[in-house]
Amino acid sequence: MSENKLPNSIDKHVGRRVRWRRRELNFSQEKLGELLGLTFQQIQKYEKGVNRISAGRLFEMSRVLETTIGYFFMGVEEMDEAMNRSFAESDKDQALTGLIDADAVDLVVAFQSIPDPKLRQSILTMVRNSAEAFADNESNA
Repeated sequence: MSENKLPNSIDKHVGRRVRWRRRELNFSQEKLGELLGLTFQQIQKYEKGVNRISAGRLFEMSRVLETTIGYFFMGVEEMDEAMNRSFAESDKDQALTGLIDADAVDLVVAFQSIPDPKLRQSILTMVRNSAEAFADNESNA
């Protein structure tokens, strides 16, 4: 495979956004695959950024996932800026591969479905406090 056909960080970002939207709609990989005439393995490869998504396929995905094509590219500029500031050239793709894992997607989708702002704030405070406590424990170990 030639160098320019290999997925890059933008392809991986688009794949994460496909996964995010699919989960927002409570579609399984199998269901999305059926709607697009693909196997769940192909959807999995797209979501992981292993395979690039063609323009035509991205158009179909936007239709099936009831969103715009631009949705899949939201956050690319910010991701690129963060990569340039924070990561050495050789570590960029590896560092971002797990940036938004499946549990984080599930957490955000569930969080967004909570209509009560006070409950949302309480949960956010709990998560932040837990993360700080964990970081403190790690630094004291």
